[in-house]
Amino acid sequence: MKKIFLSFAALCLIASVYSCRETEKKAEDATIEVEEVMEDAAEATEEAVEEVTDTIENMVDETVEAVETEIDN
Repeated sequence: MKKIFLSFAALCLIASVYSCRETEKKAEDATIEVEEVMEDAAEATEEAVEEVTDTIENMVDETVEAVETEIDN
């Protein structure tokens, strides 16, 4: 009976250690995934800011040209 109890206790210890390792691995995977999502979001934001900046610059250039054309006429 003592051997059965010790075997069961050892099995429980092994299972708990293995379970913790899986949880740790899942946490690492989640961290990596979050980092990738954050990087993608940062890149998308940067691209959007560049597009808006280009659009504003084009609008300013067109406005200046329109005003100069009106002044010349």
